[in-house]
Amino acid sequence: MGRLIVIEGLDGSGKRTLTDALTRELADRGLTTTRWAFPRYGESVHADLISDAMHNRLGPLVDTVYGMAVLYALDRQGAAAGIRADLEKFDIVLIDRYLASNAAYCAARLHEDAHGDMVRWVREVELGRFDLPVPDAHLLLRVPVEVAAARTAHRAGTEAGRERDSYETDGGLQARCAKVYEQLAEQNWVSPWHVVDGSDAVDAAALADLVLG
Repeated sequence: MGRLIVIEGLDGSGKRTLTDALTRELADRGLTTTRWAFPRYGESVHADLISDAMHNRLGPLVDTVYGMAVLYALDRQGAAAGIRADLEKFDIVLIDRYLASNAAYCAARLHEDAHGDMVRWVREVELGRFDLPVPDAHLLLRVPVEVAAARTAHRAGTEAGRERDSYETDGGLQARCAKVYEQLAEQNWVSPWHVVDGSDAVDAAALADLVLG
């Protein structure tokens, strides 16, 4: 059985870059890896509905925090069997965003912290009702909100199809979300958390040591 490792952080924190570096390092050590990223845009109807809502194409749906949370959770539920199959085939399964993203962003939207009702509800729905695979560990990329915002703005201006959505352009939301992430890490919510400085180049070897425990 492989290990399920989740990479979390704000939009623009560098999750994709970290995942690339970690994948190479693990391969150099002779380990097999596979990757998932949520939402699964272009693959899941729920993810595509999320995109439509985030770009204001579904009326007021985006304003309904619990409604959006259900869409994110349904996207992951649709992938649960595939993740379990990968855990049987690979040494490491890396996931870019998982249920902690739902907990952090939705709590921040409601101006709650990690001890509030939303975080508890997300855990009950995604791990309880939907029976998603439980992560073995989380890696949280910590970056200043201003740095993350600058990165998403640059990405939107240089990569086709990467226009910023309503969450990415809301600086207050991003700041509140960062605080919830920190609290989740302090609690070791669901599984152990490791906080990584995402402001500079990551040390892939050190991260691999953490992942392998």
